[in-house]
Amino acid sequence: MEITSCSSFKLLSSSSVPVFNFQCNSSSARKEVSRRTLCTAVPSLSLGQIYAATGNPSWDFGRFVRTLFFFDAVPSPMKFIESLVEKLSDQSSSEPTRKMESSGIVLVVGATGGVGRRVVDVLQSKGLPVRVLVRNEGKARQMFGPDIDLVVGDITKESTLPLEYFKGVKKVINAASVIVGPKEGDTPDRAKYSQGIKFFEPEIKGDSPEMVEYIGMQNLINAVKGSVGLKEGKLLFGVEGNSFRDLPWGALDDVVMGGVSQSTFVIDPKGGETGGAAGIFRGNVSTANNGGFTSVRTKNFAVPEDLSAYDGFELRLKGDGRRYKLIVRTSSDWDTVGYTASFDTTEGQWQSIKLPFSSLRPVLRARTVLDAPPFDAHNISSLQVMFSKFEYDGKLNPTFVEGPFQLPLSTVRAYMQEPITPRFVHVGSAGVTRPDRPGLDLSKQPPAVRLNKELDFILTYKLKGEDLLRDSGVPYTIIRPCALTEEPAGADLIFDQGDNITGKISREEVARICVASLASSHAFDKTFEVKSVIPFSEPFTVDPNNPPPEKDYEVFFKTLKEGITGKELLEQNPVPTV
Repeated sequence: MEITSCSSFKLLSSSSVPVFNFQCNSSSARKEVSRRTLCTAVPSLSLGQIYAATGNPSWDFGRFVRTLFFFDAVPSPMKFIESLVEKLSDQSSSEPTRKMESSGIVLVVGATGGVGRRVVDVLQSKGLPVRVLVRNEGKARQMFGPDIDLVVGDITKESTLPLEYFKGVKKVINAASVIVGPKEGDTPDRAKYSQGIKFFEPEIKGDSPEMVEYIGMQNLINAVKGSVGLKEGKLLFGVEGNSFRDLPWGALDDVVMGGVSQSTFVIDPKGGETGGAAGIFRGNVSTANNGGFTSVRTKNFAVPEDLSAYDGFELRLKGDGRRYKLIVRTSSDWDTVGYTASFDTTEGQWQSIKLPFSSLRPVLRARTVLDAPPFDAHNISSLQVMFSKFEYDGKLNPTFVEGPFQLPLSTVRAYMQEPITPRFVHVGSAGVTRPDRPGLDLSKQPPAVRLNKELDFILTYKLKGEDLLRDSGVPYTIIRPCALTEEPAGADLIFDQGDNITGKISREEVARICVASLASSHAFDKTFEVKSVIPFSEPFTVDPNNPPPEKDYEVFFKTLKEGITGKELLEQNPVPTV
């Protein structure tokens, strides 16, 4: 049927769902359109053409239309009317909600270096997904094989680090370092430098310490922090410091089902917990016309939010004793599954509500969708807060009452579940605070400390790079090994803090420590030095047929304290700006 005009429109049902009767003209015949078909032409309406059954409040068609157009979400006619008339099901789900899980990639930076390649080996041996960031693709593929997940970039050049390189990355191990080599030259595989015991007069090869250790660190942090996350979480709505992040909220009430409940979302400049701004979700809920819910929903985000670095949503709000829902959508479609969690509030109290991603239930029109895909935190399209008579699968909200309500909401953020583990492990160097430390006998210090100025302030810039990481908000571990050697792992170790020890340690051991720290909350936000107990004068070997067992590094991590860096001794003599 070709529909050319619609001459009349009536609300014919007194049920919870409006039933439409369109009188339409076509070139062939004049026909009545069933309730599951919508005229594509805009009907010519007058106020007298919409009415409600005797005794029921009038349905506000104008508000219904405004709701649709606010969300830019008028769907296809068939799909919209089909969703509009479908009532809430009384069926109960007998199957449990599937647990929503996600996994992430460990990015290794400087992967072809002495520590980096061993880090890759350790990660692969543990079955962890690895991606390497390298400058030389051919060298990397020759080293790791053709199937390695690889991206080519240079941390000293921000333009070579596009954000798509880091999609799926949850943790980073940075083993990139300025290249130091003997002035007299070295073998192609850098054997003189790598052995780490015999002294050769050193010089910087390639990019300067400032470019690699400082600017490179800055570029790398900026590139990955969106993927690995911040320990304070990611603000989606509300106050943070002196700024306020708003979202385009709009009312989405039971008017779309024929009901008469109404709500709104306004910003109260003084409605927050400490007198600052807050959003106020308020309205009046009614079960008239078989309605019974109000909500506010954001428009689809212009760019979907990637919250894969986090573990859940946290709402800071002032409760009223009612149970509400948070609904999260991962699709920009109008009528689609919403990943939903209910939460109870305490009347008159400001409280933080944490809703783990794993608790989100896939729901469509108050029914659990058993075959829905797992929640995808990479692609958050919109948020919705709802107060409803209905829970899920035929159950009712035990706190529901008709009438006015008000829910002040100061923030919505994504959070990291405690205890937090490191997301960025950086391999630095012992000695970074020593070049300008007062009263230090430089003759007893490693060459890099004595030659800091001659080596273009290598340790000064390593320290400045560390400070960037400590101040970034990214959960970190900074490992400062003493002189690196090609000896095997397995020697007894000394962990220390304050940047005082000297000695040697195997690159293989450092790689193992890096990987172990990723899983340790005791390594979170810690800076430490490490060496073996073996003196420089004694080589360390192991019997390949009877290697020592791998250490439980957690024993060492548990001894570490936060806030000790060695900079404490520089307070009266700060590191100069160079």
